[in-house]
Amino acid sequence: MTICYFGTYKPGDSRNRVLIKGLKENGVEIIECRVNFKGWKKYLGLIRDLIRKHKKIKDKYDIMIVGYPSEFMVPIAKILSKKPIIFDAFISRYNTEREKGRLLRAKLYWLMDWLSCKLANLVLLDTNRHIEYFVSKYYLDKRKFRRIFVGTDNQIFKPLSRKKKNKKFKVLFYAKITPMHGIGHILEAAKILEKYSDIEFDIVGKGEQYKKIKKNYSNLKKVNFFKEITYEQLPQFVKEADVCLGIFSGTPKAKMVIPKKVFEAIAMKKPIISGKSKAMKELFRDGENCLFCRMADAKDLANKILELKSRPNLRNKIAQNGYKLFKAKLTSKVLGGELKSILYVQKNY
Repeated sequence: MTICYFGTYKPGDSRNRVLIKGLKENGVEIIECRVNFKGWKKYLGLIRDLIRKHKKIKDKYDIMIVGYPSEFMVPIAKILSKKPIIFDAFISRYNTEREKGRLLRAKLYWLMDWLSCKLANLVLLDTNRHIEYFVSKYYLDKRKFRRIFVGTDNQIFKPLSRKKKNKKFKVLFYAKITPMHGIGHILEAAKILEKYSDIEFDIVGKGEQYKKIKKNYSNLKKVNFFKEITYEQLPQFVKEADVCLGIFSGTPKAKMVIPKKVFEAIAMKKPIISGKSKAMKELFRDGENCLFCRMADAKDLANKILELKSRPNLRNKIAQNGYKLFKAKLTSKVLGGELKSILYVQKNY
């Protein structure tokens, strides 16, 4: 089977990295037909470049996957290709813009999300909760959707030996500093735990709230902010952590996703604390392979951090079981195999 990966997707993005690698690990040939998105002023030139590239390979593949993010590319893909088209929507751009308060832009993205899903033969999303949202919000048939978890690249994120430099209990959060991840609740939990001299937080990431958050919480002595690090440096931060944090804001979007940092942490055999949601419960069991706290509740998060700190056996149990879950269901090869099966059925439909 040969797949054309099409659009303005980013090969280095975790979602695309895992699926492309996983398909190759399962014997699927990948032909990439992509261009870099350089702004709307150059959109027509972008389409022209894609048409030229596609013309050279149009008879060399069985199925086209429009990679994430490429929602504006599905209509172009439908015009160019006579083969089945799989749209990896991954997230609702409409919901993302709406939660940022960009209501006019959100309406445009609603139309593009709807049109792209309507035109595609199948649509990929990361959780069943996300699928329910798309079916309800865009008035679409549930049979058109398939769930593929995010996972991570286990050649980059894997258990690493650690020599503890001091007696600090390290709590790690990394992601874009945006409302969805609930960074405010994390730092309020850090404030509650200030009296414990051996608990230290590392906050890694940048984003729209970074300057505001750092200014508002600059008085916290046990919180370290790291703005600029590379993707390749992330495993070193995870390695040094005693516990990693997931998602906490309680927004509609936060309740529909399992953030990639959760997969990366369990791939490195680290215990996770995250807000309890229907999406998280699709994979995780409280006290078994993750520790849940209430969404948007800094006090409960602080209590769960203390619980893991005081119970090393529970920490180890959650870390070991999380890693077993990752190896069984979330490696690139496993996810690539699931996607290959979906594509095979579609190819022969």
